[in-house]
Amino acid sequence: MGLSGLYGAADGERAAESLRLAADLGMMIDTADAYGEGGNESLIAEVLGKIREKAFIATKFGIVFDENEPGAELPTGWGFSLKVNGSPDYFRRSLDASLRRLNRGSVDLYYAHFLSPATPVEETVGAMAEAVKAGKVRHLGLCNVNAGQLRRAHAVHPIAAVQCEYSLCRREPEAELLPALRELGVALVAWSPLGAGFLGGVGAVPEGDFRRNIPRFSEENLTENQSRFTALKEIAAELKITPAQLSLAWLLGRGEDIFAIPGTRNPARLRENAAAAEIKLDGEVAEKIGGMFPAGAVRGASLMVN
Repeated sequence: MGLSGLYGAADGERAAESLRLAADLGMMIDTADAYGEGGNESLIAEVLGKIREKAFIATKFGIVFDENEPGAELPTGWGFSLKVNGSPDYFRRSLDASLRRLNRGSVDLYYAHFLSPATPVEETVGAMAEAVKAGKVRHLGLCNVNAGQLRRAHAVHPIAAVQCEYSLCRREPEAELLPALRELGVALVAWSPLGAGFLGGVGAVPEGDFRRNIPRFSEENLTENQSRFTALKEIAAELKITPAQLSLAWLLGRGEDIFAIPGTRNPARLRENAAAAEIKLDGEVAEKIGGMFPAGAVRGASLMVN
């Protein structure tokens, strides 16, 4: 997402370097047809070239960015609405378009980005299941769903992963969603595992940056939120790691079924994030950090989850 200018201006050369490095490190490449209106998928195909078939690529459909396409309005809670379409016809056309842009015969993990209020989840997942049978998709995923929607989808076809916002900033999935995922054997893929950069030290964000929409960065919330980050920074310094690495290590330590997809446009940060997977926190330290960031402690609503 960040490589397509949504977090401010993107540098094409550094974006390409970051993508190649991520592939070399064996990281999952997470994209969506809505990032750059398809341009992000094309960028991945261009940069990765011949190794694109070897890279594990996940992409998504459902957000309608073509004004000529129909869709249902979905409020986000962040001051804007999305137009979404989960119909079988729109799914099929979206998948074929993504495969063309990615220049691949199949995609490793394909998510419904948001479920449409106009289409039952069973219809959407039923069409997605047909793509698995046809060999166009290896695994199915859902994004931004609740436990009830997950169960309905999983009854139609096994869901491999659910992507949701999960971090020290957002622990709400632990209440209902994570137990349901573990009951069904579904992985949790945490988007914004660094709180959109907040847990890495990002404070006020400039005009033109998508994070201006995120309530935790608003003027009325940021000061109080930063006081919590200060304590986290002190623990990281004691451990001789960065706050971002500490936050990622805490998250990954929650279970082997939890994966993080921290976004970055900086190759050095990418290496830093990757190194966090090797950090094993002492149980007492992990518990202390968790106690500093209980559910709801960071001010500012999350993106809606129905």
